[in-house]
Amino acid sequence: MISNILSRKNRILFRELVITDFKLRYQGSALGYLWSILKPLFLFAIMYFVFGYIFDLRGDVPYFPVYMLIGIVLWSFFTEATTQGLQAIVARGDLIRKINFPKYIIIVSGTTSALINLFFNILVVIFFVVITGVPITWAAILLPLLVVELYIFALALAFLLSAVNVRYRDVGYLWEIVLQAMFYGTPILYTMSYVMDKSLLIAQIMLLNPVAQVIQDARYVVVSDKTVTSWQLLDQGLGFVPVVLVGVILLIAALYFRSTSKYFAEYV
Repeated sequence: MISNILSRKNRILFRELVITDFKLRYQGSALGYLWSILKPLFLFAIMYFVFGYIFDLRGDVPYFPVYMLIGIVLWSFFTEATTQGLQAIVARGDLIRKINFPKYIIIVSGTTSALINLFFNILVVIFFVVITGVPITWAAILLPLLVVELYIFALALAFLLSAVNVRYRDVGYLWEIVLQAMFYGTPILYTMSYVMDKSLLIAQIMLLNPVAQVIQDARYVVVSDKTVTSWQLLDQGLGFVPVVLVGVILLIAALYFRSTSKYFAEYV
């Protein structure tokens, strides 16, 4: 009975944290929740003009606008989820000191808020798919599985980063640098065929990154089956590396978070 009550309290706390995070994010802004859609759209418009027309990195990719938009939307989610997760424990220091509850709820609620934003952005992607005439195939039903993989990866990093950030506040600045490097090292603004023309080895290394793997697979199932994926470019055994990497990082992050969470109240 007691465990059931505690579980119910945890669910209520989780729900309130998600609602609060989502509301506070746009509190005081004139457009409110619309920014969750407008921000990636503005980024897409700028990047498409610069890299699609000025540098002309479109190549022979069909439906390049949707191709690029999917990459930006998924990347924006990954950035938001990890950044929010990194700051979550420190930001909720008052709550941690006053209430005894499982600390992982704070991380999961923060990343769930980012997941809600992703849902709205995917609706925008669907709108562009329809108006640009992208052929919709049965492969598109695999998109939710790819989103789940990306969410688990972002959640794992959020657990790890948030726990380290409690003791070492430099982590936030370092993660900004890592994200910037990952952004340009992930095929978001350009195609994998462009990289393959320069170096096949570099292309293979890039697709070991779970974010790059998910983005390319999402483009494959939604936009075009001509999209280069990790399963095609890597050897058969190495094709599983990004997925395995997600599982390994999640295990390490969960163990580290659990071992350090009992000390959070002392440092926040």
